[in-house]
Amino acid sequence: MSTFWSIWVTVIVLGTIFGCTWLLLSTRKSQTSDVETDRTMGHSFDGIEEYDNPLPKWWFYLFMSTIVFALGYLALYPGLGNYKGLLGWTSVNQWEAEVAEADALYGPIYAQYGKTAVPELAKVGDAMKLGQRLFANNCAVCHGSAARGQVGFPNLTDTDWLYGGSPEAILYTLNNGRMGAMPAKGVMPNMTDTQVDQVVNYVLSFSDRAKDPASVEAGKAVFMQACTACHGVDGKGMQALGAPNLTDNVWLYGSTFDWIRQTVIHGRQNQMPSQSGRLSQDQIQILAAYVYSMSN
Repeated sequence: MSTFWSIWVTVIVLGTIFGCTWLLLSTRKSQTSDVETDRTMGHSFDGIEEYDNPLPKWWFYLFMSTIVFALGYLALYPGLGNYKGLLGWTSVNQWEAEVAEADALYGPIYAQYGKTAVPELAKVGDAMKLGQRLFANNCAVCHGSAARGQVGFPNLTDTDWLYGGSPEAILYTLNNGRMGAMPAKGVMPNMTDTQVDQVVNYVLSFSDRAKDPASVEAGKAVFMQACTACHGVDGKGMQALGAPNLTDNVWLYGSTFDWIRQTVIHGRQNQMPSQSGRLSQDQIQILAAYVYSMSN
């Protein structure tokens, strides 16, 4: 936070507290009596008169105690711009302390499974319960709680893998993340709209769904020039590049003519973040076994 905004926040916070204090004290000072009376304020609304009674003492003291508490809190903890407080507390320090406590408590539990090979670990019920919790906390936001994915995020419960479903491939993905990129119009940036429609029809012909069968042959020529570098001549993809198989009915971004056309024209960008900075190696081993177990 810059010095200007630090001062701005401090002035507003302290100004509000001291303003409330002044209002409370000045109002109390203007009272004509410290006890309840039958005297009214001299005005009436629909026959209802307002008594000129003082603010109850318990209410006054309650207001004052909240002001004292606020000043004490702001002295001890951050709240006044860049001032860090006498205790030096930060949310980062609090989080790190809680993580260290959790690591000390649960670390030995993860460690007992961390050295077990993924295929064998996938058969251990208690380890899979841990894996399910790790998945729910770190993966479900994209892949869904049931790991069946959604548009742009792959289904992890089938056998259709972009980068391979072997234990080694899953571990590599978790440790290093993945960066997927399909360039717009493949490697043929000058592709015309007519050629886009032709190549889409050719892709759909792999599953006998071509919208315009007459354009399939022309689309094949476009595909050979623009798409085979990644998807292969047969359209079955290349796991080394994360290029999907186009001949099955598993689609990451939708399988209709319009969906595929949108993909060809604009390309796709996708990223799975590395988990190595978030999870320990033992946790990654358990998580990999859980993911592996869902399709094996």
